[in-house]
Amino acid sequence: MAEPQNIMAVIQRGRLQYEAVLFAASFRHFNPDSKARLIFAMPVKGPKWPDDPTVVNPAVLTILEELGVEIRPFESEVFGADYPYGNKIEGLSVLPKGESFAFFDTDTLFMGSLDQVPFDFARPSASLKREGTWPEIELYGPGYAETWKSLYDKFDLDFESALDLSQPEEYWERYPYYNAGFFYGECAHTFGDLFLRFAREIRDDPPDALICQSLDPWLDQVALPLVIHALGGGKDALAPGYLDGSVTCHWRVMPLFFARESDAAVAALIEATATNKIKKVLKEYEPFKRMIYQAKGQKVRALFDRTDLPIKEQKIRNKIKSANLWMR
Repeated sequence: MAEPQNIMAVIQRGRLQYEAVLFAASFRHFNPDSKARLIFAMPVKGPKWPDDPTVVNPAVLTILEELGVEIRPFESEVFGADYPYGNKIEGLSVLPKGESFAFFDTDTLFMGSLDQVPFDFARPSASLKREGTWPEIELYGPGYAETWKSLYDKFDLDFESALDLSQPEEYWERYPYYNAGFFYGECAHTFGDLFLRFAREIRDDPPDALICQSLDPWLDQVALPLVIHALGGGKDALAPGYLDGSVTCHWRVMPLFFARESDAAVAALIEATATNKIKKVLKEYEPFKRMIYQAKGQKVRALFDRTDLPIKEQKIRNKIKSANLWMR
């Protein structure tokens, strides 16, 4: 097993800068001997970002430097403020060529050592922690098969070999779909160039089967399966139970984290954020201050039985809001 040579997340001012501190703090806490570069890609002000997205908070910048993070700026040429999820696509350009990489959303908590994960960088993959959010099938519109096949045909990719034949026809899990909360590969430039081309062409010239489909915010997750397939990867390329499991937790929103994640994940969060220098910075962000340090998260946790959680996330959100404990 080998960890990636480069670990990437995207940072910008606002909420993401504090998530990035938690990301880096938990990575260093549970990976003290890691040789991987921790690189945060940061979009800069320009035609695609009329409001400056760069991080200027000195406390954040200082703690990230102490945690060994390298911040690399990049100019958004295709997406920008109109589609900020495009940062994870264009930001791949800041990583070294020809070196293995893993991208994670900043709302990722490390809980263990990344060198435990059985990566095969020659077979890229991505997070399977997702629901069937895209496409939304219309009553008289194209089904899952026709919609996805139109995308594979657009880029001359073999559709049949991408299917999960253990799943029934016209059930969403039969078709390739990932959460873009993490993905990895052999070379960020090879991966990123393909990701950018596919995403831009889908946005600018979608197949007819997508006429009724929204691509905002789903564009990155529509293009991602095509990239992974084109580079020889797939759903089965990474053993389950490590990422989005024992090694990382994609927590997304703090109240949801406390409502539904494991006792081990909560213990890892408390452990990784306990030092005074980390605490001082994270307390600047209200949800961290209240959920982690003022124990509001434990109040959220007490509302739920994690062996019998509601299937629909919205029900979890509604219960938290009813208790006046929702914040982001």
